[in-house]
Amino acid sequence: MLKIKNRMRYSTPCVAAVKLFSSRPAKNPFVFLDIEADSEPLGRITIELNAAVVPKTAANFRSLCTGEPGFGFKGSVFHRIIPGFMCQGGDFTDYNGTGGKSIYGKTFNDENFKLKHTSPGTLSMANSGPNTNGSQFFICTAKTEWLDGKHVVFGQVREGMDVVTKMESFGLHDGGVLKKIVITDCGEIK
Repeated sequence: MLKIKNRMRYSTPCVAAVKLFSSRPAKNPFVFLDIEADSEPLGRITIELNAAVVPKTAANFRSLCTGEPGFGFKGSVFHRIIPGFMCQGGDFTDYNGTGGKSIYGKTFNDENFKLKHTSPGTLSMANSGPNTNGSQFFICTAKTEWLDGKHVVFGQVREGMDVVTKMESFGLHDGGVLKKIVITDCGEIK
């Protein structure tokens, strides 16, 4: 603290404040997805986005939750669910896994692979190969380490894994879905 006080003594208050606060890590945003199956509410999933490690990927997902760019996840479906693996959604243009877009354009590059697929509740980008991230994402329902280095991990479910488990129960091993799983509302938790 003494070093900070001494620096403050010799700089303007604004410069001192910038130095003090710019060294703090950014707070990770939290977002929510309200889910229903065939018009029956399943509950809310709360997700922490890891903006400290993958800021561009986290910003894309956060913006698609809030709808800030004029498009986003609200009303889209989880089109692919494989029990013991994952629940995939985020195609808000074609609703079947062939579409979607990012806030940066159709796709954007893989940011990094620092975070790993270590547990159920891991949030990761779905893609069709390297550097093809758009809006599609998946929530892991198991540890999926074989995806490390291929899909960018950018968040973790903090509340609502029971909702993910309910969603998973409507999936088929070929990826089909027994009920229409819809994101009825979504946004940022402030």
